[in-house]
Amino acid sequence: MKKLLITLLIPLFAFCFCQKVELKAVTDSSQIFKGEISGVPVTMQLNYTGIVDCNQYQHFVDGWYYYDKYQKKIPLTGIYDLGALYLYNFGNRHKRDAKELREAITSPRKVEKTDSIAHALKPKEVLLFERSDGKQDVAGTFYMEKQSQPAKLYTSNPIIYRYNNYLLLPGNKKLNTFDFMNRLGGNTLLSTATYSTGNRILLYFENLSNFNFCGMCGASDGEKGYRVLYFTKNWNYKNYEEFLTDSCLEGISETQKKKTKNANILNFNIKKSYTTPAYTLTVDIKNASVSKSK
Repeated sequence: MKKLLITLLIPLFAFCFCQKVELKAVTDSSQIFKGEISGVPVTMQLNYTGIVDCNQYQHFVDGWYYYDKYQKKIPLTGIYDLGALYLYNFGNRHKRDAKELREAITSPRKVEKTDSIAHALKPKEVLLFERSDGKQDVAGTFYMEKQSQPAKLYTSNPIIYRYNNYLLLPGNKKLNTFDFMNRLGGNTLLSTATYSTGNRILLYFENLSNFNFCGMCGASDGEKGYRVLYFTKNWNYKNYEEFLTDSCLEGISETQKKKTKNANILNFNIKKSYTTPAYTLTVDIKNASVSKSK
């Protein structure tokens, strides 16, 4: 009887264990790329070293590259601009000229002139990579003196700085919210639930209205609310919904939280915003669901 009980419990334990969901927040500020220059294998490391102005994806980079055969690091400095890379080596003057380049680029308009600003400093080597369509390896050109050669990074996405929120799902599946929702992260896992046609995950989030506290709503308390992610029974991702409780961008403020008898039920009175009339938002933590009502 004891052996039979253990035999019955093992599958149940395995099922419960495999249903566990976790969220891990990891901020990337450095990337290593493999690639080639004129067909010769190279390795490159680039580090995020500060934002230019207000765009999260217009920032300075420092790093190095080497030819895999020799592994002698050649320093690089430059700009990541919305998927494009402008990279320079200034030879014996690298540290000084890298500082001068950085001091000269102070706005999005100056970012557009990165290459002309850098060339005034007479770089020894230049690596320029174009924006990718997201399907093919990143193509570019290597310049040294008056010669140019084709270059390539073996990635379709050379992004360096990002807020990853990894959802670790049953079946050894992993999903990064950065890939399909707001890229500012700030998600917290509240609960999971199974329903008739699949599974749900409930997240609470807080993030800035605008990166680096810039522009409209730069001084606000940011965006807050809940997100419900929908999955199949096998934990394949389907879609998600977002429900705001506070938002400078949408004009949602002075939200009132109502008391409820059930600690797993949260009710919010959402006032009229820029685009929607007033409504009540109900968050059911136990069932990982959110609903609206008038």
